[in-house]
Amino acid sequence: MTPPISGASSDSQALEAQIRAALDRVTLPQSSQGLIAAGRIDGMVVREGNVVFGITIDPAEAAVMEPVRRAAEQAALAVPGVKSVSAVLTAERSAGPGTKSGRPTLLPTVAQVIAVASGKGGVGKSTTAANLAVALAQSGLKVGLLDADIFGPSAPRMMGLTARPEMTADRKLIPLQAHGVAVMSIGFLVAEDNAMIWRGPMVMGALEQLMRDVAWGPLDVMVIDMPPGTGDAQLTIAQRVPLAGAVIVSTPQDIALLDARRGIAMFRKVEVPILGIVENMSYFLCPNCGHRADIFSHGGAHKEAETMGVPFLAEIPLEPAIREAADGGTPVVVSAPDSQSAALYRGLADKVRAQVGTAPRAAPTIRGL
Repeated sequence: MTPPISGASSDSQALEAQIRAALDRVTLPQSSQGLIAAGRIDGMVVREGNVVFGITIDPAEAAVMEPVRRAAEQAALAVPGVKSVSAVLTAERSAGPGTKSGRPTLLPTVAQVIAVASGKGGVGKSTTAANLAVALAQSGLKVGLLDADIFGPSAPRMMGLTARPEMTADRKLIPLQAHGVAVMSIGFLVAEDNAMIWRGPMVMGALEQLMRDVAWGPLDVMVIDMPPGTGDAQLTIAQRVPLAGAVIVSTPQDIALLDARRGIAMFRKVEVPILGIVENMSYFLCPNCGHRADIFSHGGAHKEAETMGVPFLAEIPLEPAIREAADGGTPVVVSAPDSQSAALYRGLADKVRAQVGTAPRAAPTIRGL
């Protein structure tokens, strides 16, 4: 049983105790043992009445434990003071006929799925993803933005969203809307300053729920803001979602380009097309005089694209207006549509749209992993 997070308020601890008592009244199939007594509840986070937790299972139990997951959500939701509950199973579903690698492909109503990725954090990947999604929507497409960074979600702030998603009659989350884009993020379900202290399987379960249990509806394009790196989350998405391609974001420094190279290698290994590289923070534009300075060097991503044999998509400057727009919840393509930076993001969107085409793509087979 996971102890309360250090520093939690006494009210949150008291509420968590009540929730755990309610969950222990939810019994396992063919057993009188409650979920708490069985040690099945892990990673519980309680914040301002919003509750998230995982239920650990053996893969063979997936079919019988899904009703238990729903019952656990209902039990926790019935506790006074609880506003919302999200429970995830922490193992993949069992094999079945008509599925890819024994699992159904996610996001069946989305025509094209584009991953925006980076080998390391702090290179402006989320800013790029948000502006790309909005620019695609401005071009007339139905667009979704999925924030797949469970540990560091940023879409709520960048898209100016603070509300909590409502649910459909069949208990699917309804994406929030901003700037013509349907948006979903774990950040809508937990407080902004709350740390998600979760093990890998719980993260995978949460990612699958953000795709499977959300009423996305028909979309022309979904932009997935990937977590940084080349770990389990990236592989799960690459395997479960028929990605049309990946946009790799890097800065000009050698260390960032080295990580970008690893990202390209990973996507190639899982047979995902590389749409190209974006060099972010390519140069600094002084907001007063317009002087350009190559603070982080310049042109490294362009050279890397040539070396790796992938398209070079855009040079995005290090500009205060881009940062201010992101922090303010209105991407620069909306806040300053006539600016040079907005034009660069729209150019990026045009290049991406031209590459992905219209034909749906089958999910890849991961080899050698």
